[in-house]
Amino acid sequence: MSQNSAKEKWLARLTETLGDGSFVKLTLSMYRGGDTALKNVMVRPVELQDGPRLSFVYRYARRDVTKNFERGEAVELLNDLVGPQFMRAHLFSTQWLSEIEFREGRPARLTEGKAVHAEPPSKSHDKERIRSIIAEKSPWLQALDVTLAGGKIARGMEAKFRQINKFVELLTSLLPETAADAALSIVDMGCGKGYLTFAAYDSLQRAGKRCNVRGIEARPELVELCNRIARESHFDHLHFEPGDIADMALDHVDVLIALHACDTATDDAIAKGIAAGAKLILVSPCCHKELRPQLVPPPPLAAALRHGIVLERHAEFVTDALRAALLEWAGYETKVFEFIATEHTGKNLMIAATKRNDGARREIHAEQVRELAHLYGIRNQRLAGQLGFNLATEEQSA
Repeated sequence: MSQNSAKEKWLARLTETLGDGSFVKLTLSMYRGGDTALKNVMVRPVELQDGPRLSFVYRYARRDVTKNFERGEAVELLNDLVGPQFMRAHLFSTQWLSEIEFREGRPARLTEGKAVHAEPPSKSHDKERIRSIIAEKSPWLQALDVTLAGGKIARGMEAKFRQINKFVELLTSLLPETAADAALSIVDMGCGKGYLTFAAYDSLQRAGKRCNVRGIEARPELVELCNRIARESHFDHLHFEPGDIADMALDHVDVLIALHACDTATDDAIAKGIAAGAKLILVSPCCHKELRPQLVPPPPLAAALRHGIVLERHAEFVTDALRAALLEWAGYETKVFEFIATEHTGKNLMIAATKRNDGARREIHAEQVRELAHLYGIRNQRLAGQLGFNLATEEQSA
């Protein structure tokens, strides 16, 4: 199918859904325009005082910008955006899912599949958000010593409670689409006492989303505690089991979480998520020990990196930059950002990876990984080894 005919058919689908009221939302991704900070665009219907509009949310690395357009303006704008600037667009309706993808040197690809939404969304301008965890309505918080009787936050647990709610906000904003009749499969690896595992399950249940949540933890006493609290809370589809991240077998997973897994355990968790086909991977790395002994500073940095603390932080940067680049090579779109404020923990960086389901730019990403590794003299890295990725450049392999 030619570029023009595929786009014309897709735009006709869009106009049809807007006309018959079946339009749910639209996502634009794989941005190739000139604004390097722009990541993607989300479009949804809203009802304003002046009448119905389409709300465009432009998502940047550090902020969102919302603009509202009348239907005709919106369709014209989408005609300018889809193809020239965004290489992929997903159109969600209550009847089907329509995807168009533009590929360099090849015809545009238009595919349609089964709908994942049973009914149109609310058109309220202030989008209904999944509520944060409410202390007085979440008895599991008291069982985990976060709150006291009546929902009062226990002394010294204020930062933990903020972390829990920040995590819920982040998770629900990134959740992947699932079929209307499918339960979301979530695995939290190295879940510890289960604060965030419980929060994920509770928030999704309150939002009416079907889910099966598993917590994996090496310490059996914590597994026993969490399973007891889950039973007492009547969380029937939340379970905890003993095991190490490296040894745990995973089948299909929609969301994989691993927060503060020590050193290469983060790499093991990422590799497990990729192998299980996770649509979303959330990791917050900790204890970056593996690469520091290998690190050979580039000549301009050699003097600065003679200081131990600077070298340590630089090793953290290189490790997480390699992880993000390897995820891109494996078919994920990645974001690296500060998860929570530094007063709670210094280990506050998070990597969020969303599956793209295509191999576009794979070789470009591979070259970026190898160039970064070569710059710092890195020959071996746990995640690269797990994925079977050779870090050596052509010159090194020769």
